[in-house]
Amino acid sequence: MELLSQDEMHEVFSRWQKANPNPASELEYKNPFTLLVAVILSAQATDKSVNLATKALFDAADTPQKMLALGEEGLIPYIKSIGLYKTKAAHIISMCKKLIDDFGGEVPDSREKLMTLPGVGRKTANVVLNVIFHQPVMPVDTHLTRVSPKIGLAEGKTPEEIENSLVSRIPPEYMYNAHHWILLHGRYVCTARNPDCANCIISDICKKNDDGKKTGKD
Repeated sequence: MELLSQDEMHEVFSRWQKANPNPASELEYKNPFTLLVAVILSAQATDKSVNLATKALFDAADTPQKMLALGEEGLIPYIKSIGLYKTKAAHIISMCKKLIDDFGGEVPDSREKLMTLPGVGRKTANVVLNVIFHQPVMPVDTHLTRVSPKIGLAEGKTPEEIENSLVSRIPPEYMYNAHHWILLHGRYVCTARNPDCANCIISDICKKNDDGKKTGKD
């Protein structure tokens, strides 16, 4: 596969920054805890479907204590429209217990501590660290796994390999917002079925590697 040069990396992120100076998560949340819940629910689900479900849920339970009081049976009716809702309900209730027991009900600000929570993997932890704690980390979801090698931003076959490649190659001044830009590009422009190359602001730089089609599915 062909990778972008460092000059090309600067140009790509400069264009994305100019087009969208302050990108943000499309998940709706009220506080660090509700973002954590929303990200857990978003696994193999769209942000739109999660937002529809969590609007009422977060009105009813926006703290670990309130969520724990709901219990799995009380939580399930709120999230039944989301895929894998039974597994996610179990993870969220267990996560609330551990959050209260080990962290005083506060969402921790380190990847290692976050990943001790049920239902929290590396990507989820990185989203929380970036969005809530403003750390320049790189959450890699299916969009980033697919488009990063395709564009030539990074190499790798697994999310962690791609994460490491992105972190080593993205100019530091763009790192904080980088994952939002790549994710939004994959979600709305460089889609899996019908990439809109004609209206892509980086089309002249993109390497259009075939590898990008093989590393992940939406």
